[in-house]
Amino acid sequence: MTIVICTSQACVFLNGGLFPETHKPLLIQKLLLSPLGFLVSKLINKQRFSTSLQRIFGPSTPPNPEVIDTLWQLLNHNNGLAIMHKLISYMTQRQQHRERWVGAMINSTIPIKLIAGVQDPVSGQHMINRYRQLIPNANICEMATLGHYPQIEDADAISTAYLQFRQSIE
Repeated sequence: MTIVICTSQACVFLNGGLFPETHKPLLIQKLLLSPLGFLVSKLINKQRFSTSLQRIFGPSTPPNPEVIDTLWQLLNHNNGLAIMHKLISYMTQRQQHRERWVGAMINSTIPIKLIAGVQDPVSGQHMINRYRQLIPNANICEMATLGHYPQIEDADAISTAYLQFRQSIE
């Protein structure tokens, strides 16, 4: 899922599958989206969750046990794990609304920036390249060692990149 920070003056995208044509979902995401998704969500346990996280974090910034515990708790809050098959519908919505959503980025009248982890196998370098192709005067901060969760993997670097962007437009 893409994290977006927008105001009336600017917008920042943080990783994520901005373009359905470049999004490379994990097997678990595909299974959750399938008609068997409700059963698949019942098979997810903390160990499987941890293994998936290990694959999408940057190789030099793996999640520590505290991060895994925290994300697992968040996933289970209010029985969230039981509805994962419903939450994953954002992948379908991204395809349904692609022209409108991508068009808004292409035609933006406010400054926009992408901050992304290059090592993300789901939406990393390949998504960054597509962003560069489609977005006029693309403003990109490529985090060479980070993966799918750059805001967790190196919060200081992400904060710095964001604040530099904000200062550059003020």
